[in-house]
Amino acid sequence: MNVRRLLVDDSRSLGQIMRARRWQRFLDTFPAIAVMSVLDLGGTVEFWMRSPVRPAQLTLVNLTDETTDADWIDSKTHDACSYQPDRNYDLVVSNSLIEHVGGYRSRRDLATVIRSAAPRYWVQTPYRYFPVEPHWLFPGMQFLPAPARAVVAHKWPLAHTRASGYQEALESALWTELVGKAEFSTLFPDSKILFERVAGIPKSLIAIRP
Repeated sequence: MNVRRLLVDDSRSLGQIMRARRWQRFLDTFPAIAVMSVLDLGGTVEFWMRSPVRPAQLTLVNLTDETTDADWIDSKTHDACSYQPDRNYDLVVSNSLIEHVGGYRSRRDLATVIRSAAPRYWVQTPYRYFPVEPHWLFPGMQFLPAPARAVVAHKWPLAHTRASGYQEALESALWTELVGKAEFSTLFPDSKILFERVAGIPKSLIAIRP
């Protein structure tokens, strides 16, 4: 849809501008990324192939199989919340995963993996109290009852991928739980919590242990 492309997907969209700013903040925080070994929990090959800089070695952990011929990427199919690294890393990265793992207990397990796998980490997640739910681009969707969220997930035309039926939409909505600052700070007590803002309004949270 044209509206979604203008807001999120187009190269000149607000979403792309925000991602470019996030990359710059990431590079400013970890200027030696090109010589680091990185563990990305929930990441994809496409994300790193499009990135402005590449680490020396990258391990991707995701529930879906990620294949690539890049010799600097090692892809593993595993639940990030219970992943046990078999090597030491310089940095753990996790972008927009923690809100999709299914409940506070799973978020706590994921945070434990992140905090123990490397001396540095970068964790980003959409902010619960931003006025527009970022996955479906629907105002206040995160505060609606589950059946209403399912209807939005099924019918709303600005969704990234609309569900094929109500049950699929309900499961998608239930698996998406946006996080507030209080919980995020509790999950990552040894980090610095930053806000990404749009027009002064907090849009995303980033936990950084540099």
